[in-house]
Amino acid sequence: MDAFAVTISNVMCYSNLTMKNKIAMPLTFGLFQGGMPLIGFLLGALFATAVESVAHWIALIILGFLGIKAIVENLKEQKEACPTRLFDVKTLLTQAVATSIDALAVGITLAVAVPLKIWVSALIIAVVTALTCFVGLFIGKIAGKFLKDYAGIFGGAVLIAIGIKIFVEHFLG
Repeated sequence: MDAFAVTISNVMCYSNLTMKNKIAMPLTFGLFQGGMPLIGFLLGALFATAVESVAHWIALIILGFLGIKAIVENLKEQKEACPTRLFDVKTLLTQAVATSIDALAVGITLAVAVPLKIWVSALIIAVVTALTCFVGLFIGKIAGKFLKDYAGIFGGAVLIAIGIKIFVEHFLG
């Protein structure tokens, strides 16, 4: 759901999304959401405590930074005649890591606590995430038209909210 929400926010916030970007976004989010549990599973108990103890902080900081940046840029753009906000590979990869870092911790937990076929689970996670994010592309387009000039502020607030949600979920279990 985090990747889905970020996809919607991206469509609302970034003015230069090409068809290539729109296809890359769900595929990248799917790859990271499916890949992180694999990496976590493979790392297993070696680093379980260290990763689980900081994953929520990493997600909060990255998503909070991206959200604040989106809000500030949107407020600046409202004063400019020709606003531009560029979506690039660095932004996409940063978002993919931030929204999937908790999946890394889940993979570690699965390796330690639950014997299962991680490859099948990872594939299902990747496919479902990608499909959900493709739906998010359309929702973002509609929501962006509805919110107009405030889409960037809303999108930034969503990113911050996701970071806070991950952080709070860690403490509430």
